[in-house]
Amino acid sequence: MADFKLQSDYQPCGDQPQAIKELVEGIERGDNHQVLLGVTGSGKTFTMANVVNQLQRPTLVLAHNKTLAAQLYGEFKELFPDNAVEYFVSYYDYYQPEAYVPSTDTFIDKDSSINEEIDKLRHSATRSLLTRRDVLIVASVSCIYGLGSPEAYAGMLVNLHTGMELERNKFLHHLIEIQYERNDIDFHRGTFRVRGDSVEIFPAYEEKRALRIEFFGDEIEAISEIDPLRGKVIDRLERTSIFPASHYVATKPTLKRAIGEIQDELQQRIQYFQERNMLLEAQRIEQRTLFDIEMIEEMGYCQGIENYSRFLDRRKVGEPPATLFSYLPDNALMFIDESHVSVSQVGGMYRGDRSRKETLVNYGFRLPSALDNRPLMFEEFQQRQPQTVYVSATPADYEMEKAQGVFVEQIIRPTGLVDPPIEIRPATEQVDDLIEEIRITVKKNARVLVTTLTKRMAEDLTGYLKELNIRVNYLHSDIDTLERVQIIRA
Repeated sequence: MADFKLQSDYQPCGDQPQAIKELVEGIERGDNHQVLLGVTGSGKTFTMANVVNQLQRPTLVLAHNKTLAAQLYGEFKELFPDNAVEYFVSYYDYYQPEAYVPSTDTFIDKDSSINEEIDKLRHSATRSLLTRRDVLIVASVSCIYGLGSPEAYAGMLVNLHTGMELERNKFLHHLIEIQYERNDIDFHRGTFRVRGDSVEIFPAYEEKRALRIEFFGDEIEAISEIDPLRGKVIDRLERTSIFPASHYVATKPTLKRAIGEIQDELQQRIQYFQERNMLLEAQRIEQRTLFDIEMIEEMGYCQGIENYSRFLDRRKVGEPPATLFSYLPDNALMFIDESHVSVSQVGGMYRGDRSRKETLVNYGFRLPSALDNRPLMFEEFQQRQPQTVYVSATPADYEMEKAQGVFVEQIIRPTGLVDPPIEIRPATEQVDDLIEEIRITVKKNARVLVTTLTKRMAEDLTGYLKELNIRVNYLHSDIDTLERVQIIRA
């Protein structure tokens, strides 16, 4: 099994060697909470990488937004090029959750746009956690939201090897059960196609490689990795495994049992509304739930199937859902980057989700079991935390209390640079002043960051600077996740 192998032209210096030594000793000593207090630019990411390299343990790095997560992912990818560095954030470019506003009798249906690239990276992350130990995952708070259980996900795994006895049609049915779609024309992630005695599968967690399974009768004759565009063979394999195309997968017996339990809860809910003379709500919940049941019976899934995850996972009422933490091994390590922001963000996720869903349940849009499709409460997050290092230039009281007031300090920058002086200038002719400073900085082959009060102001200023032939781009929350990374690197 591969080990973490840190590759860098640089060696720890400044305060880094002592910080690495103290953190490693603390983790090996069994300290569950430590604080790395490091000023901006002191090389905290490099320190984290060295700690991971010395301990050789699967690691989760938690960041408070997608842009920071992408930056950390890129840095760790460069430091560990031969290891499984993964990226796990919300796969929505746009997400409007379903909601109901009683005061105006307005129902807002769920509307979303899924980023296929990020979906692939999420699947790659869970696959790596189940198949190897040299795994470092950079995640946003998306990691505390419900995800299909690892037992069901791994239980639906399709293992293949050359010479294996397997009926082709049975294999195709199995692919459909794990949410792969047959598409003989448009071959893309999460689909398979059949060409004579060959079946080609494009795994949900791959980008540039697909699988070709060649049959001779009811026996697998050959397994190949192929280029999905050209169809050329890249490598010959003796064995392979195909992971499900969705984190919410279940066997037919599990679906049958879950449907029975959904029907039982539906009848209880209809009775509840009828007893209170809430006939509209009774009709609404019956109509919506029966439609979902019919979809699950016919297709194996429905839109919003995660709202029935309690039945699929056989959880009790109020029991927390499986999350990315459920996939982590027992000896995992966690770094919480910018912990003064990230910790409080984790704490606020549950309440907002609960308030919205309670309204949907009370007015017959969802069954009460939908309340158990939720992010973790902060107390549940704490229970699932592996050994944790809080990383921040300004750690909050919570982190310091957890570490019992003890922290590892990283003040001296490896570059020897000190904090730059701050100048306050008058607002008159500020744009001309800015342009002059940009030109001075560009001559030094450096870059400039300009902050504005609003998105509109950022866009207008960008347009004006482009007219002056200055290479410029704006960056704000309306920019897609992966596009933000491209802008920062440009």
